[in-house]
Amino acid sequence: MAQTPSDFLRLVIGKQVHVKLNSNVDYKGILVCLDGYMNLVLENTEEYVNGQLKNKYGDAFVRGNNVLYISATSTSQT
Repeated sequence: MAQTPSDFLRLVIGKQVHVKLNSNVDYKGILVCLDGYMNLVLENTEEYVNGQLKNKYGDAFVRGNNVLYISATSTSQT
């Protein structure tokens, strides 16, 4: 069980995550890595706008200052 946000992020590397941006855009994909600024790299990424799938990307880079939250998801939710 994760004790801190950093522990949680270490636990979800390599797993499916849901990333919500300040702009209300959502990304779902596999978290490959992140840095101290919360910049993220995702694989098999899907972009959702207003709940509608808009794009699919092989790899995506998300700048950390745009991230509202990151949550773990199960693979059945994508």
